[in-house]
Amino acid sequence: MRIVSGVSTEILEDLRAKVARYRYAVFVERLGWNLQTRNGEELDQFDRSDTVYVVAQDEGGPVLGCARLLPTTRAHLLGEIFPHLLNGAPPCSPEVWELSRFAAVAFGGRAPSPSRSSAVSVALLEAAIRYAAARGAKRLITLSPLGVERLLRRAGFRIQRAGPATVIDGQLFLACWIDAVVEQER
Repeated sequence: MRIVSGVSTEILEDLRAKVARYRYAVFVERLGWNLQTRNGEELDQFDRSDTVYVVAQDEGGPVLGCARLLPTTRAHLLGEIFPHLLNGAPPCSPEVWELSRFAAVAFGGRAPSPSRSSAVSVALLEAAIRYAAARGAKRLITLSPLGVERLLRRAGFRIQRAGPATVIDGQLFLACWIDAVVEQER
């Protein structure tokens, strides 16, 4: 597995297209989210030239996982779409970055073991934290299904709920702070 990180303009166009198709497969087809799509790709208004992508790929090239990072000093998902989850006060600080469109699901071939999927999730999150921390982030804020909170805690990440769990489209979600602590410090 290899992990690639960078702003949209630093990521090869072919990989950006693979990520958009992967997000469609995960969030639209598998999870049934009603999202903005086009030609089997999931992109929204937060996929801009300054958007940071963190992508896990198998040796053969298929995407194994992805994450999107946005500085909260610019428009971001929790600030624009879900500010109520943070009592109407979403973060706007160079020390806080938003983590969204996080997924680690393998498609095709043999089914991945839960430990493989978990290993990809942890490696992906560690890479996202390192990237944001290297650019001044002290914390990440994310909106995730409730089960992700358990995964983060079991993996040893320093997290804290930013508000109560909320039902969105029939599923429990919560806004969660993640300390931007690099792997060696955890």
